Amino acid sequence: MPDALRKTASYEAMPGEVGRVLLLYSGGLDTSVMLKWIQDRYEAEVVALTVNLGQPGEDYEVIKGKALHLGAVECHVVDAREAFARDYVGPAIKANALYGGGYPLFTALGRPLIAKLAVEYARRSGCDTIAHGCTGKGNDQVRIEATVTTLAPELKVIAPVRGWQMGRDEEVAYAREHGIPIKGGTEVAPYSIDDNLWGRSSEGRWIEDLDHAPEDDVFQLVTRPEQAPDEPQEVELEFECGLPVAVDGQRTELVELIERVAAIGARHGVGIVDHIEDRIVGLKVRDIYEVPAAAIVLPAHAELEKLVCTIHQNQFKPGLDRQWAYLVYAGLWWEPLREDLDAYMDAVNEHVSGTVALKLYKGTARVVRRSSPNAVYDPALATFAESGGLFSQQASPGFIELWSLQSRMAWRVRHARDG
Repeated sequence: MPDALRKTASYEAMPGEVGRVLLLYSGGLDTSVMLKWIQDRYEAEVVALTVNLGQPGEDYEVIKGKALHLGAVECHVVDAREAFARDYVGPAIKANALYGGGYPLFTALGRPLIAKLAVEYARRSGCDTIAHGCTGKGNDQVRIEATVTTLAPELKVIAPVRGWQMGRDEEVAYAREHGIPIKGGTEVAPYSIDDNLWGRSSEGRWIEDLDHAPEDDVFQLVTRPEQAPDEPQEVELEFECGLPVAVDGQRTELVELIERVAAIGARHGVGIVDHIEDRIVGLKVRDIYEVPAAAIVLPAHAELEKLVCTIHQNQFKPGLDRQWAYLVYAGLWWEPLREDLDAYMDAVNEHVSGTVALKLYKGTARVVRRSSPNAVYDPALATFAESGGLFSQQASPGFIELWSLQSRMAWRVRHARDG
């Protein structure tokens, strides 16, 4: 039996087990080739599912028409932007979610929702198998398959790109042979793009060369900082219970707010991340991210959280934030620990209400103003203009003597031989 047809997991589908397949369909080269290939290889019907998470510039009627033209018996297009913002991006904001110090998890947040919808539509459409276009080198295969096997252990999974051994040239040849339209032509290999409401990633080509500085054509969302406006702009975000609810005094729903903030940030060159990342499959890779909304909202939220929390909360929560981000990055959205952490995030964020203003200028977003009715801050205590009041400066020497007691004793014991 060929290696590509050997099962290494119980949920993998063999040809004889496949009758009707729910294909996660983007309309791109991989999934378009896959739609035809599954029909030929498995002699199966294909139901296509396209999920709108806020990808810019997509014509979903065109995508649906392409899927049906290529033989899909059904094509469902689901607008999941509100659910994505509410149930996935919202918790990520409360958790200040960054993986590896730079990646705001936009793809990682979207995959469990896409896979959850795949399960729902597979059951609704009478499918026995779910197919996706992930490779064997990425994290998305983990995120999607872990979700499917958690929520629907009765369904099988196939991942053609992982097993068919076709590179881009072979895919292009297959597409031409079977009359599959190729978006963008074939003269130059495109970047591998993934985007949604919360950000955009680019991989491939020169990005894999660590000595190669970013080329201008990779930036399709964010203005290059050198070309950003010469005048800075302040943007003010209002938060209630940890979530942004208004921009510059205008209240709006979360999807629209993210889109508006992203447009402002992109204009000022904010949100470019050139990132070295440790994938959970063991690879170290380079990604170029464009995340203008996250680059504004996350620092604003973190600043407000710092203002309303105590020193002990501010020391403790970042460790939980990192754990939350790791679980999501690693495809473990359905891990009970993530829900446990959400409970803590919600409790802390009950008090994270107020406003934060940031100054945007040529690629930077700097907090310049902050206020909250819950601020653990008293200007009368903090001021250097006068002495006394609620803060007793005369108590400080006694505090210092006790606070440093063990440190002083340990230093003396360990340096006694020095005389």
